[in-house]
Amino acid sequence: MTDDANTPLALRSSGPPLLSVHNLHTYFPQEEGTVKAVDGVSFDLYPGRTLGIVGESGCGKSMTARSILRIVDRPGRIVAGEIRFRRRKQLDANSDDMRAVRGAEIALVFQEPMSSFSPVHTIGNQIVEAILLHQKVSKRQARARAIEVFRDVGIPLPEQRLDAYAHQLSGGLRQRAMIAMALVCNPSLLIADEPTTALDVTTQAQILDLLRHLQQEYGMAIMLITHDLGVIAEMADDVVVMYLGRVVEHAPVDELFHAPKHPYTQALLRSIPHIRSRPRERLASVAGSVPDLQKLFPIRKGFWKRTVGHVRAVDGVSFTLNEGETLGLVGESGCGKTTTARCILQALKPTQGQILFRTEAGAVVDVATLDKTELRALRREMQMVFQDPFTSLNPRMTLLDIVGEPLRVHGMKKRREREARVAELLRLVGLRAEYMRRFPHAFSGGERQRIGIARAFALHPRLVIADEPVSALDVSVQAQILNLLLDLQTELRLTYLFVAHDLSVVKHISDRVAVMYVGQLVELAPTEQLFMAPKHPYTDALLSAVPEPDPRQRTRRIVLQGEVANPADPPSGCYFHPRCPHAIEVCRTQAPTWEEVAPQHFARCHRAHELQLIGVEEVARTT
Repeated sequence: MTDDANTPLALRSSGPPLLSVHNLHTYFPQEEGTVKAVDGVSFDLYPGRTLGIVGESGCGKSMTARSILRIVDRPGRIVAGEIRFRRRKQLDANSDDMRAVRGAEIALVFQEPMSSFSPVHTIGNQIVEAILLHQKVSKRQARARAIEVFRDVGIPLPEQRLDAYAHQLSGGLRQRAMIAMALVCNPSLLIADEPTTALDVTTQAQILDLLRHLQQEYGMAIMLITHDLGVIAEMADDVVVMYLGRVVEHAPVDELFHAPKHPYTQALLRSIPHIRSRPRERLASVAGSVPDLQKLFPIRKGFWKRTVGHVRAVDGVSFTLNEGETLGLVGESGCGKTTTARCILQALKPTQGQILFRTEAGAVVDVATLDKTELRALRREMQMVFQDPFTSLNPRMTLLDIVGEPLRVHGMKKRREREARVAELLRLVGLRAEYMRRFPHAFSGGERQRIGIARAFALHPRLVIADEPVSALDVSVQAQILNLLLDLQTELRLTYLFVAHDLSVVKHISDRVAVMYVGQLVELAPTEQLFMAPKHPYTDALLSAVPEPDPRQRTRRIVLQGEVANPADPPSGCYFHPRCPHAIEVCRTQAPTWEEVAPQHFARCHRAHELQLIGVEEVARTT
């Protein structure tokens, strides 16, 4: 890399840049010294173009975005540099001018939607307020606009969801609502900070198509901050790679992926799990059974809160998880993946069904029938890595207390022993032992996720349920965590239920894959078999929606039409038939059975034996 890495990127554009950042420095003074979060960043972004910004957690990507909007949290401050938007100097603008710019001209989609929405106001009220702040329209018109954008970003039942609170929506729906809030005022620049991190691949495909459509229609520029290099390859015109607050490489997307110059960029590209790679192959990195499980949530209305219906979050799910294997569980947001996982651990009580678990002593127990004392004893053997590291860690506890809490609860009373074990666990997940005195807010999203993983492994569990364990991590840290999970599984004979929406990651780590749709399993097969020869049209759509980390490979894509079926009122026959491109009359009238359509390959589809769906190898040959 040459010494002029921080000079503005010269893009092929006839007009002036929409946004110009030059030699930007944002520092955070700390007791142990100054943290240079952004340390001399420069780039230009032109109207109608997409600039991708990639790098590891803590490299300064998000802080660059916050600096542009001047929303850097104290004690951080911009100490040097220049930011021009439409040739106006942003650092010279007063507070009123910046408030007029935020939302109307520059919109920001945050990485963690739960912390972005107010918990005491409905999502609709917050979005309507944003519209009224920037546009001269009536409240009724603002609400109609909010419903329109909700529908555009794929939120089912938009009129009802508009009146929901943030905690009532799944992680994926919250992220889509956050994207809708950013788009309601048609900004000329959208800064998207990990906009699809919490979304499954089909919803991600819809969101990416939506962003492309809006960009073409309005000439909107996009600054796309993400760790998913597949999304960067598909969406970006140009790419900036950041490391320790600095730009180490910037180039047109094709050049960066096929002729990277900087060793760090080369290492990032080698870290990517590929949908066509061999299962369980080590990545390069930078230095029980559930028979017919059902979980219903009651719908209550009226003054007396009478039950008028049920949401079928998990609707007759059955599978066996063999000792020492990894079962990947995939599907769209709200399909019931996380609810299934929480029922297994008894964080939620299933409405019906059994959850049979073979203990370390060899006894087979029905977890669903255990009392609190029996469950507590079993917790050592069953642990969970949660999806959202921001809300799963107590902000008032240090890492020593967070990671050491399960040790203390299960008998390790001496603090010195706990400190030694916590230090070992932190090093295991790539964090320094001396960090154990710090609180969660001092860490990036990726580092917080590693803390959650350390806590889950504290008691040497036999079954680990990982709910989106790497969705918040950049690819290099993701590779380290996936390699770690594979190493620990081999060494300790661990068993994993791996819940995720990233099919490339699922293929990389899983022995078998189960696909869920509206509370039901629709397909289950060995990993290679499912990816190369899917038997269900929904699985085929999921595979086609995976972004390819190569700008020269534009894969066939099936963008599903319509909305996900309402689990409170699912359609007759096959739940998938309203969106299925292969549906026939029997699909609309009769529910398909769960059957073995090939050796060890199960599907719930009337046409599973006759359809010739395109697998990953076929996709590769047709591009």
